[in-house]
Amino acid sequence: MSVKIRLKRMGAKKAPFYRLVVAESRFPRDGRFIEEIGTYNPLKDPAQFTIDEARALHWLSTGAQPSDTVRHLFHQAGIMKKHHEARQSK
Repeated sequence: MSVKIRLKRMGAKKAPFYRLVVAESRFPRDGRFIEEIGTYNPLKDPAQFTIDEARALHWLSTGAQPSDTVRHLFHQAGIMKKHHEARQSK
């Protein structure tokens, strides 16, 4: 079972809004998911991003792989740095 952290598209046509979800890689983009851990709204200026940091770090530590976009968002929020520091301290 390969677990991914990725974006689930919501919102109307030409007005995207995303939820950050943890899902198995074989599930469809907007289909079933395990847990919702945040939101991302790229239409706001600056882009609005909320995340449950504790749950994100939990899923990263258990082996979930973030998508490229989610990895970039995590990097901006400092979550990837915390994850790498936690791995180095073990």
